Amino acid sequence: MAQADASGERAQHFDVLIVGAGISGIGSAYHLQDQCPGKTYAVLERMHTFGGTWETHKYPGVRSDSDLYTFGYRFKPWTDAPIASAQAILDYMGEVIEENGIDQHIRYGHTITGCSWSSERNLWTVTARTEDGKTHVFTATLLWMCQGYYDHETPYIPPEWTAKNLGAYKGQFIHAQLWDPNIDYTGKRIVVIGSGATAATVVPAFAEKAAQVTVVQRSPTYFFCHPNQNELADRLREIGVDEPTIHRIVRMQVMHDQAVMDKRCVEEPDVVVEELRALVRAYVGEDFQFEPHFTPKYRPWQQRLAFCPDADLFQLAAQGKVSMVTDTIDHFTETGLVVSSGEAVDGDIIVACTGFNLKVLGDIPFEVDGQKVNWGDTVTYRGMMFTGVPNMLWVFGYFRASWTLRVDMLGDFVCRMLKHMDERGARKIEVKLRPEDKDMEILPWIETENFNPNYLIRDLDKLPKRGDNEVWRHNQNYWAEKDAIPAIDLDGPEFWYDNQPAAAEVLEAAE
Repeated sequence: MAQADASGERAQHFDVLIVGAGISGIGSAYHLQDQCPGKTYAVLERMHTFGGTWETHKYPGVRSDSDLYTFGYRFKPWTDAPIASAQAILDYMGEVIEENGIDQHIRYGHTITGCSWSSERNLWTVTARTEDGKTHVFTATLLWMCQGYYDHETPYIPPEWTAKNLGAYKGQFIHAQLWDPNIDYTGKRIVVIGSGATAATVVPAFAEKAAQVTVVQRSPTYFFCHPNQNELADRLREIGVDEPTIHRIVRMQVMHDQAVMDKRCVEEPDVVVEELRALVRAYVGEDFQFEPHFTPKYRPWQQRLAFCPDADLFQLAAQGKVSMVTDTIDHFTETGLVVSSGEAVDGDIIVACTGFNLKVLGDIPFEVDGQKVNWGDTVTYRGMMFTGVPNMLWVFGYFRASWTLRVDMLGDFVCRMLKHMDERGARKIEVKLRPEDKDMEILPWIETENFNPNYLIRDLDKLPKRGDNEVWRHNQNYWAEKDAIPAIDLDGPEFWYDNQPAAAEVLEAAE
C-alpha cells in the first residue's frame, strides 16, 4: 500500500520491515510469515544477494565455528557435517528462502540512510538509496533489525601499525575480511597476523598451497578440537530415524553439552583447560608443547570457544608446516615485520586477521520525534529493545552459544508481541524503567570480566547500557533465556502501549 510521506515521496507501507537478509533476517522472515501470516513485510538488504557474513567473507577455507545443528534454524533440519563451509550455509539459507517464498519479500540493493519514528503517526519512516541514486521511502509499524553488529566494509586494522611503518612493506597486505578470491598464493610465503577463529580457518587452507605459513599472534586462543562429525546424528541416520527427528534430538544434545561446558568453564576453568589440551594431544601426541604458542592469557569463559575440526591447526604446527610466533609487532619492514624480541618474519603476503569494527544498528541514523538517538544513552531490555525507542527490536545473538538460537527465540517473541498488540488494539509499544528500577545502577553493555574480545571492548561505549538486574541486560546466557523470554509477561510494568502503562499497578505507583 502506497501513501504520501511528509517529504512528498510516495512511501510503501508494511506492518514490519526486516533489516538485513543474513542468517538473522531470513530466520526472522520465516517466523513472521509462519506465525503471523496476516502481517505484511519486506526485507531490506544492502547487498544484491542474501547471506550477510557468509557472502561477504571470501577468505580461503571460510567455515562456521559453531555446529550447524544449533547454528541452523530449528525449523530446517541440518543434514551435513557439524562444521560447515560458507557455501554449504548459503545453500541451506537459499533452500529456506525458496521453500518458503521469502525471496518475493526481499528488496536487494537498498542501503538504508535513515530511520525516523513519529509518535503522532505511530510509524517508522525508513529511507533507502539504491545504486541508481534513487531514494525509496518505506513506512512500517515495527522495525526488526537483523543487520548484525559489525562493519562489513571496513575491518579493524590496529591504528598503531601506521606508526610501526606498515607503509614500508612492499609485499601484498590484505585484511582477511577483504580477501579477493582471485589472489593466487600458490608457492608464496604467507604471514597471518591474529589468533582467533578466522586465523584458525585460513591457516590450514593456506598451508595446502603456500610455500610457508607463519602465524604472528599477540596471545593464543582456546579451541575445542573434535572430529567434524556428530556420532549421535550418524547413528540415528544409520538406524533410519527421519531427519526432522534427528535434527531435534541432536540439537538438544549439543545444547545440553554446551550448557555443561559453559558452566564448567566458570566453575572449574583449570580442569577444562586440561581437557581441551587432552583433546589436542589425541591428535598430535603427548609430547606436544603448549608453551608459549598455545597458552592463552584469558580465562576460558571470557571469549568464544571456537571449534577446530580435527585439530587441523595444531596438527600443522606439530608437523612443522606452520610456524608460530607469539609476540607483539615492533615494526614492519619492506619484506615483512619484526617482533619485539627482534625476530624478523618475512612474507610475500601479510594477511591481517585482526577482527572488525563494531557497528551498532548498522550505524544507521535514527531519530525519535525529531531527536537523534544515541544508543549509548539508552538502556537495553534483555538485549533486544531499548528505552526511548518504540516499536523496534534488535536481534543480537549469543557469544558462547550459536547466534541463531536467539534468532528463533526472538522470532517467537516478536510474533507473540505483535499478536498481543493486536489484541489490545495498540499501535505503539515501548519499554520503560519500572518504579522498582528508580535507583538501579546503569552500567556498560557487558562486564569485561564476563566477555572481553577486543572488538567489543574498543567500542563498548557505543552500545546501549545495561541495568543491574536480568530484565535490563543481555545476559548472554541462552540456557537461562530459553525459559525466561517465552515467559515474559507482555502486560508487565516495563511495557507501555500507546503511551499508557500495561499494568494498572504502574499507573497507581506513578500517581
